[in-house]
Amino acid sequence: MAQIKEVTSLANPIVKDIRGLTSKKEREASGAFLAEGLGFVAEALARGWPVRTLVYDREARGEPPLQRVVADTLARGGQVLEATEKVLAAITRRDNPQAVVGVFEQRCTPLAALRPKPDETLVALDRVRDPGNLGTIIRTADAAGASGVILIDECTDPFALEAVRATMGSLLAMPLTRCSAAEFLVWQAGSGAQVVATHLAGAVDYRTVDYARKPVVLLMGNEQSGLPDALAAAADHTVRIPQQGSAESLNLAVATAVMLFEARRHLLAL
Repeated sequence: MAQIKEVTSLANPIVKDIRGLTSKKEREASGAFLAEGLGFVAEALARGWPVRTLVYDREARGEPPLQRVVADTLARGGQVLEATEKVLAAITRRDNPQAVVGVFEQRCTPLAALRPKPDETLVALDRVRDPGNLGTIIRTADAAGASGVILIDECTDPFALEAVRATMGSLLAMPLTRCSAAEFLVWQAGSGAQVVATHLAGAVDYRTVDYARKPVVLLMGNEQSGLPDALAAAADHTVRIPQQGSAESLNLAVATAVMLFEARRHLLAL
């Protein structure tokens, strides 16, 4: 069985590689991502996400939950590093880092593999830019019982550390799919789902749609510019969320939450 390696220097080549995962280019090249926290790592292992590399604070080495995660990682062939707080802070770019960091393999579901079933809800996001919004939407989709999140065109990276943090572990439970707008439109036509798009010029109140009629894809637009005309025009319903106050619009994550829980209200009430 592999052994635990002690690391104290930021110049260590393994540490350099891990630190590189804060860069989208490096994440894409390696197919890996970084996540913080003993809870996240333990949940990942329980869900069958093997840890490529586990890094933990040497001051926490005697804690039984950590010892179990270390043993599980080693048993599955992962690499384990015992590091100083300085090394962990450099990896996570935080002054007070969590005591455990894990490197995992990214997972994405091919668009062609998505075949929505009755009572299933998917969220499709067009060019979402903010990693906090994206992570919150993934977490909310998980809480509402959605079946997946589709990222259309140049969305922010769901495996960026800021996005992973915002998912609060729901990244492990929520299937993600990436595609272009053209690919989405082709898939939509044969999916058998009804696409409900939020739009400032939405024709109807979002509460008037029959979400129980067939599978639903909730289509949400970019934070600043909303949905492009081609996606909005192809939707089965364009809807609006009525507002009474003076705010120009809702935050994207909040709007998505409103839509998700309305679309699944008939299921959540059971």
